[in-house]
Parts: sequence; structure tokens; C-alpha cells
Amino acid sequence: MKPKDFPKEIKSFIIPKHHGKLIYRCLGCSREYGIDELLYTCPHCGQVLLIFDENFDRLKKIPGRIWRKIFDYRKMLTIPALKGIYLYHEFIGPVIPLESIIYLGEGHTPVIEANAFLQGEANLKFYFKNDGQNPSASFKDRGMASALSYINYLVQKGHTSDVLAICASTGDTSAAAALYASFLQPHVKSAVLLPHKKVTPQQLSQPLGSGAAVFEMPGVFDDCMKVVETLSENYNVALLNSKNAWRILGQESYSYEIAQAFEYDMENKVVVVPIGNAGNITAVISGFLKFYETGIIRSLPKILGVQSEHANPVYRYFLEPDAKKRKFIPVVVKPSVAQAAMIGNPVSMPRVIHLVDLYNSLSGRQNVFFVEVTEQSIMDWELLANRNGHIACTHGGESLAGLIVARKQKIVGQNDIAIVDSTAHSLKFSGFQEMYFENSFPPEFEISPNPDLINTPVYVHPDDLANVPAPGKPLHGEDFERFVQGISSKIAKILSLQKRQKT
Repeated sequence: MKPKDFPKEIKSFIIPKHHGKLIYRCLGCSREYGIDELLYTCPHCGQVLLIFDENFDRLKKIPGRIWRKIFDYRKMLTIPALKGIYLYHEFIGPVIPLESIIYLGEGHTPVIEANAFLQGEANLKFYFKNDGQNPSASFKDRGMASALSYINYLVQKGHTSDVLAICASTGDTSAAAALYASFLQPHVKSAVLLPHKKVTPQQLSQPLGSGAAVFEMPGVFDDCMKVVETLSENYNVALLNSKNAWRILGQESYSYEIAQAFEYDMENKVVVVPIGNAGNITAVISGFLKFYETGIIRSLPKILGVQSEHANPVYRYFLEPDAKKRKFIPVVVKPSVAQAAMIGNPVSMPRVIHLVDLYNSLSGRQNVFFVEVTEQSIMDWELLANRNGHIACTHGGESLAGLIVARKQKIVGQNDIAIVDSTAHSLKFSGFQEMYFENSFPPEFEISPNPDLINTPVYVHPDDLANVPAPGKPLHGEDFERFVQGISSKIAKILSLQKRQKT
């Protein structure tokens, strides 16, 4: 649809013209810095940064009703730069011109209602948001589209050149970073650090396939992160972990899409997200706050953060009801099937603390909650979801398990409607499904398979079949007919199939 065919009252807004004035603001000492160079922490006190638009109040002058219409009509455009997360350009990266935006198909992932059986098991209505249907098969593409679009803008302006983008990862971050960096070759190259043997083979193959320099090292993600931080502090590299505030901006699109999917009605909605490095929950909260402050949504949804018992520093922090007595203490993580959440010292923790307080304050009540779940429940709920028409990863299983806990604790009511985050595609973590079916989990995972959820292939080779086909050795004539009939009869018996009545 062409802009000239849009309603008159929004024609002038359809192609973004908002001139944002973005700055970095430190959450520790409140100092502010320009964005002409990439900063990850405050040069003065070392705290993490958030990006603020000093011209944000201009967005409030446009009524929420008009904003809703702008976004809904903008979805009809065929301009690549506005087809992804930058559909919400004014809220994500208003300083980035459309010609600098990278679009690889990210964003606008489907919101799929759970079937009747699964909703009955959960005892409420809920949906999965399948972020595994992003280009690199995880939600990380949202942040990378933002971070690399900004780097592309800096390159085009001549502020930087020959960029080496680097990140620590448990798999998904490295896949997204390598993919988006490869699109900007030869100006941008990428390197990723992974904890040795802590990344699935599927995830490891992705940055390798995108041409990144891949380094495996002893330890866990937290150790990799320290090395990456040291490199970014001492060498000319672009850090792409969620310490990079541009990543947070891109991931805010998740909130905007949920609001739009439910026609901007967030009343009685619950958004459930797993917590790893805490960048995602930071972005989700920040996104809803922006839409609320501009009147695009009229109420703030409940936010539910979920952590495994094997990596639960955020949950532990918020166990203390008195905010003045809370003290953040990193934890030593144990093996988890939710590998991306296996982080004991999340870098975005100061952002979470800041934004949770603000979110609860604007809600007029506690509206952000945290629960922990067992490794057993993560696998059980993931498998049950996928047996009922979904493609949930282990982190989607973690989110669903958290929703069940919150429902039992009455944090979530029966009349609430939940949107459960499945952060990646289930195929990335198929190895854990295999371990479950084979009952081969090491003891430290604390997972014992439920026999009702185990599924394994059945090899069909009737004993009376002497001749069977093989690659390059097909059967013919009576041998082939005997083979087909023998296999068919065996399968029919196993499945208790009824013979068709001849007419």
C-alpha cells in the first residue's frame, strides 16, 4: 500500500521524521554522554548505561490513538527498513536514517494461542510468542539489528571503520552477532567467545557458518563475559553483548509487537520471560513503559521473570520484600538445559533494579514478579508444549514452567491472559530432547524423564523378510511387493489400525 492512500491524519507520520536526540545516561552517577562513539559502561563510575531520547516528550504530543493508527498502517508498507523492528523507529532508533538500517527479516514473530488441552493443563488462557522464528532462530536478532544498524550508521558517517564486533555467548548471541556482522562485510567482522562444551552443536555451527572467528574457552558464560569486557576496555572492538545499550533498544520491539498483536489492550495481560543476562526483561519493561507514557497503551501488563534453580541471582535478589535491604549477590551456576539463562552475574542487573522500581511505581502496585523453577519442570513443560503444536525451546519451557508456578502462587489469576516467551527455535536444543528420551542426563542436571513424554523411533524389519532394499540396491518384483506388505502389516499392528471394509 502506498503512503498516498493512507488516511489524511497520519500521512505525514508514516515515513518517520522524528529527530531524536539520544544520549547515554549512567544508572549509577547519572552522568550523560554523547552517542558518537560506542560506550558500554560509564567512564566515570563504571556502571551500565541506558539510552534516552531527550526529545521523547515530542512523541507524547501525538495522541495514542494516532500512534496506534500509524503503526497499524505502517505495517502495510513495503519499505525494507520499516518492515522489521524499525516499524517503531521513533521509539527504537530515531537518529538512524532509514538507509543505514539493516533488515534481515527479524521481528514480528507470531503469537500462537495454546491449544485447549495445554490451556487446560495451565488452567488459564495463554499464547506463545515464537521468537525462534527470527533469522538466526532466536530473539537476539532484535538487539543485533539495532546494534549493527547503529554501527553501520557510524561507518557511513566516517566515525569508525574496520570494526571488529565481539561478544561472549551461550549460543544465541553469537549466532545473531555473526549473522548481522557478516551482512556488513568487509567493514565489519565478528569474533565470538563460547564456554567450551557448553553450547549445543546446532548453535556452534551458526557463527562458524557466518564466518566469525570462534573461540572456545574453559569455564561458563560469566568467564567469557569477563574476557570480552577486558578486550572491549583495552582494544578497539565493538562489544555486542547486552551491556551494549543499543541491544536493549532493539529488544524493546518485543513489547511493541505484543501490544500491537492484542490491539494495544494490555489489561489483564501477563508477559512471561526467562532471565539470563537480564537484557531481555530490561528491554521488555522499558518498551512497555514507553508505550504507556505516550498513551499507546492504557495499562501496563504484569511482567513475570523466570529463573532456574540452577541460575537464580535475580530471583534471589527480589526475595527480600524490603527494597532497602536487598543486596545483589552473584551465584555459582549449575548445569541447566536453559543454557542461555545459565548466568550467575547478569550485566543488566542495575537496569533491572532501576526499571522494576519505575514500572511498579507507574503501575501503582507491584506489577513485576519473579519465580524460580526446577530443571525437571523446564524439560517436562517444553516437551508437553511441543507435543501440542508448538516449537518451544528449553527457555520457552522455562517460561511456561514459571507461568505454572505463578498460577499456583496466585501471582497470575485465572482471568489473566499470558504471553509466554519462547526465545529460540526448539531445533537449537534438540540434543536435550534426545538426552531426555534416552535417559542420559548427567546427575547434576537433576532430570528424570517422565515415561509418558518419552518418544523414540521404532525400527521395523519383520523377521520373515530375507530381502530388503538398501541405498543403491533397490528391490523389484515380488521381493519389493513382499517387503512393502510386510512393513505395512507390521506398522498397522503396532498402531492397532483397523482394516478398511471392502464395498
